[in-house]
Amino acid sequence: MDWGSLIGVALALGGLLAGQFLEGGKLASLVQPAAFVIVVVGTIGAVLLQSGWKNFVRGIKMSARVFVPKADDYAALTQDIISWSVIARREGLLSLERVIKDVRDPFIAHGLRLIVDGVDPIKLREVLDMEVGAYETRERLAIKIWEAAGGYAPTIGILGAVLGLIHVMENLTDPSRLGSGIAVAFVATIYGVGFANLVFLPISSKLKAIVNRDVFKHEMLADAFAGIAAGDNPRLIEERMNIYLM
Repeated sequence: MDWGSLIGVALALGGLLAGQFLEGGKLASLVQPAAFVIVVVGTIGAVLLQSGWKNFVRGIKMSARVFVPKADDYAALTQDIISWSVIARREGLLSLERVIKDVRDPFIAHGLRLIVDGVDPIKLREVLDMEVGAYETRERLAIKIWEAAGGYAPTIGILGAVLGLIHVMENLTDPSRLGSGIAVAFVATIYGVGFANLVFLPISSKLKAIVNRDVFKHEMLADAFAGIAAGDNPRLIEERMNIYLM
């Protein structure tokens, strides 16, 4: 669990509510179902139109990594790489066949399989680089739904404000209905700006950092696999891996 992210969300929302309280406002005044529907549903619709269903679903699933990130296993991974290089050096590349059975990461399993199959180191690196590039493109397309939501939400909030004002103008002769229209107008803007800057854009930035870290890890592995396939000395491979960890 990433407690920093949870605390960040709590502070952002808590600060907003505390400011409302200190200004003498009530929490109930910020609860406007009509404004919520306009902003949230409208933003989802715009994002779906831009990104498509597949990227939308993938982006939603990725958001879990903001609060429950994968463990940083670089140190253990480096030790595994060194162990594989030693095995390949002493027993031959085909000896890595038994290692593949215990590997759960598809990228690692693919890299080891290419080594066992005797693929030329240069070609092996090209294949793995293409896989890394495809992974990065796929992940960034999914992340764009949060970036897009951060861009659309404030504008849709303004649309909600305009709709609220239209409702007010249509009921100028009925004072009892003016309050709800004005409330929707202002709260819709708050929802739009608030969701964009306190939720959507921070999630987008956090996911970009996570994907950058994953790409860096895959590039490190691609470098290691190319070195093992080329028959590099395990000590040299270890030196290169230590550079990645700096």
